[in-house]
Amino acid sequence: MRDFHVHSNYSDGDFLRSMVRAAETAGLDGIGFADHCNVASRERPESMRGVYGFNLDLTYERRRRGIERLQSDFDLEIYDAVEMDYDPRDEAAIDTFLSEAGFEYAIGSVHAVDGNNVQVASHFAAMSDAERDAVVDRYFDRLVALVESELFDIAAHVDLLERTPPLRGRATEAHYRRVARALADSRTVPEVNAGRALSDAGVVHPAERFLTVLRDHDVAVTVGTDSHHPDELPDRAAFLEDFLDEWGLEAVDPDGLGTDA
Repeated sequence: MRDFHVHSNYSDGDFLRSMVRAAETAGLDGIGFADHCNVASRERPESMRGVYGFNLDLTYERRRRGIERLQSDFDLEIYDAVEMDYDPRDEAAIDTFLSEAGFEYAIGSVHAVDGNNVQVASHFAAMSDAERDAVVDRYFDRLVALVESELFDIAAHVDLLERTPPLRGRATEAHYRRVARALADSRTVPEVNAGRALSDAGVVHPAERFLTVLRDHDVAVTVGTDSHHPDELPDRAAFLEDFLDEWGLEAVDPDGLGTDA
């Protein structure tokens, strides 16, 4: 069992060594550090990048040296990866950075629509049903564009808006089938993400309806706990292992990184 999506102090998570120790305690065979990075030059993402430290483009070489030291100290695979915010306007900048940095794999994610983070309920609370449905449409437009860009090995939490009560349940089977068709034609693999699976919301990405559609299209999946702190990782990893068994899934490694989960 490998966890391909965790964060460290190089974005909004805990120290590298603490996260690796948690993976070792959980009995994992590998852990992949995919810290957040945003390379957009527009004012709002630039501001958020400064506030949250999503600037791995400036620090990846230092983090890589830290990962290399840990690889000699621990008997498990430790992967050097990145999670990048995707906006079609940034494709050239993303491509340039990924080509330069040479990560073992790259995760792409859609966190915002029209500048609003889809995880923040207050952005959508005062909207009409029609306005919320339009947000959902635009989210899936951007997700399809992410897949079709062929920039990423993994598409993260592919129905992120299910975390947000005003948007939850508004995605349709047509949305899911559109994404599934794009993934079936792409090298990009969606992840089963446990970042909110053990919360009060109990949200697993992708949701059951979406996962069923992905299976109908023979789309493979990979796995990530999306852990930011050591105490999150063991329970989320155990959940994912049980989830894969329940669904009869065998997770693949992004870009052929070794044995299956």
